[in-house]
Amino acid sequence: MKYVDEYRDPVAAKALLATIKAQAARLERPIAVMEICGGHTHTIYRHGLEHLLPEEIELIHGPGCPVCVIPMGRVDDAMWLARQPNVILTTFGDMMRVPGSQGFSLLDERANGADVRFVYSPLDALKIAAENPDKEVVFFSVGFETTAPSTAVTLERARLQKVPNFSVFSNHVTIEPPLRAIVNGGETRVDAFIGPGHVATVVGTDAFEFLPREFNLPVVVTGFEPLDILQAIAMIGEQFVTGQVAAGKAQVGNQYARVVRPEGNLAALKLMGRTFALRDTFEWRGLGWIEKSGLGVSPEYSPWDAEVKFSVPGERAADPAACECGAVLTGQIKPWQCKVFGTACTPDKPIGTCMVSPEGACAAYYNFGRIDRSTAQAVAIQD
Repeated sequence: MKYVDEYRDPVAAKALLATIKAQAARLERPIAVMEICGGHTHTIYRHGLEHLLPEEIELIHGPGCPVCVIPMGRVDDAMWLARQPNVILTTFGDMMRVPGSQGFSLLDERANGADVRFVYSPLDALKIAAENPDKEVVFFSVGFETTAPSTAVTLERARLQKVPNFSVFSNHVTIEPPLRAIVNGGETRVDAFIGPGHVATVVGTDAFEFLPREFNLPVVVTGFEPLDILQAIAMIGEQFVTGQVAAGKAQVGNQYARVVRPEGNLAALKLMGRTFALRDTFEWRGLGWIEKSGLGVSPEYSPWDAEVKFSVPGERAADPAACECGAVLTGQIKPWQCKVFGTACTPDKPIGTCMVSPEGACAAYYNFGRIDRSTAQAVAIQD
């Protein structure tokens, strides 16, 4: 299959691994590389890449899973909205299974009689509103800058089409603030980043320039196939072994140049700038409250803002004591180090969001990561 097999070619993978191993032998010390995006995490463990890398290069997980970072209180707010009279709550499929503070999810609310529907796009939710003028249709939106443009388009269309019974419960977040929080927090040692390719299609590589400029940390924006990730690691390694990092000249690299441009998608950014407004602060699972990190619906579009239309409780809720999603999302622990991983917490009965989402690190480990290093080394390249 053209354009897929090429990115999984065993011969090319072995060549890249040889390059990476040669670089590792020249490193002054081991380095920790954080893959920001959960899509990268799943590729890494599905194809056994972590086990193929030299021990001098450690991969750690970051806060790039859009479902995982939503705090439990916002899930409770969505369930409260679903219980309101004449409300149809819509959202993406993976949000349906995220447990709230009482252990119940939107799927449970639907089983108890609430009209909760999963949609593939916020435009589907707008269509439901047009077809049900006697109902209030709320779209529970989540995601980084990757999914925010589709919500922005929907808000604009709702305004142009004058659909009064549609609104958005916005939980969109931006990528820069949590990365700053991790670097400034100092609890996780990060020497370089594998940048999120999907986010970068919107914000561009320019959005990550603050990491080398202010912190001298290399970033390589990366695609999602195995060879993409191996090439990104080689590009990061090159910055260390050539002395760029030691000289304070770390850079942003663009491995995903077939899709990503430095300036990003200017049309999408412009529309987002009009339909959304930065919140003063927003709560993140594992990171707490971060200033200027969440996107609320802008005042111009307030008739389609669920938080204006409804008196959403806005109560905060702590994660279950046994759940260590926050530590996983900030790279402080690996999923298998959580006490309930694979026992009380599984994809069929999740306690935390990292086990729910298709991009969650715990789900990646559970589905693909339970394999020892020697076996992975023998079989992963042939996958």
